[in-house]
Amino acid sequence: MNNETESIIKSLQETLNGKPWFGKPVYGLLEEVHPALVYRKPMETGHSRIELLYHMITWSLFTLKRIEKSKEMDADTVEAMDWRAIDPLDHTWLHGIDEFKQINNSILQLLRTKNDQWLEERVDYRDYNFRKLLQGLVQHHIYHAGQIAYVNKLLQRE
Repeated sequence: MNNETESIIKSLQETLNGKPWFGKPVYGLLEEVHPALVYRKPMETGHSRIELLYHMITWSLFTLKRIEKSKEMDADTVEAMDWRAIDPLDHTWLHGIDEFKQINNSILQLLRTKNDQWLEERVDYRDYNFRKLLQGLVQHHIYHAGQIAYVNKLLQRE
């Protein structure tokens, strides 16, 4: 049986597009944001919503590549991409949402092929296993979705 893997799949699905306990699902929250407003920062030192989205994309892609056992997205590549400079011509909100959804859908598809024993395997470039990586991804999505929701509130007051 793959009870733990199924539980992780359900948790990720619920976080992304279900009815999570914490409030709006990540996809719903992202889709509420007007694309023209995503480049504004709440303070000089804060992150814009587009920066937060592309940061979430980076770590989702890292997770996908680790599950695939790909040599792409090694530790150096991730560090170079993380909190990258955002070019409004290349980094659009709608494209980012589509990319985020595609990556997470690919993760979910791959997880459906895995068993619970696989969760114990060590993740390339890290000192932890796939269980921690996947639980961390869910937590990461929730954390940054909360930041996006908070930035939405802050910028509505301006």
